[in-house]
Amino acid sequence: MVGMAQESSFDIVSKVDRQEVDNALNQAAKEIHQRYDFKDTGASIAWSGADLIVMSANAEDRVKAVLDVLQTKLVRRGVSLKALDAGEPRQSGKEVKIDARLKEGLSAELAKKIAKAIRDEGPKGVRTQIQGDELRVASKSRDDLQAVIALVKEKDYDAALQFVNYR
Repeated sequence: MVGMAQESSFDIVSKVDRQEVDNALNQAAKEIHQRYDFKDTGASIAWSGADLIVMSANAEDRVKAVLDVLQTKLVRRGVSLKALDAGEPRQSGKEVKIDARLKEGLSAELAKKIAKAIRDEGPKGVRTQIQGDELRVASKSRDDLQAVIALVKEKDYDAALQFVNYR
């Protein structure tokens, strides 16, 4: 069987390293507890369930500062801010709160949008297949796959994308 071109592929996924997010949250909580400008503001940050982070303080500017501390810690730990969907500050009794949800997995809509861009602008002979919350990209040419990765990176999708299982 000589001459059979081996098919190569990779998956486009949107995953978050939970341990890094957890570390960032713990660092943020520690900093908020120690910083003078957060003294007596009731500022706090904590997990609420598996993928929701709740921040609160006694004023809107303080709760926004808590969010800023978290975002800084996430960036330092290599977590894309596109993986964090922070809501608007909302009044809750005497506190102001911000809920931030972790976004993981490609939505069907986003997977279709990426697949269409690859079909329309990518090299010919590249196939895409949506598999649950990931997108498989396959081709006989590894150069074509590299071109697809470059194409997807250059577009600014509203998700933290990774390219995995390259084979």
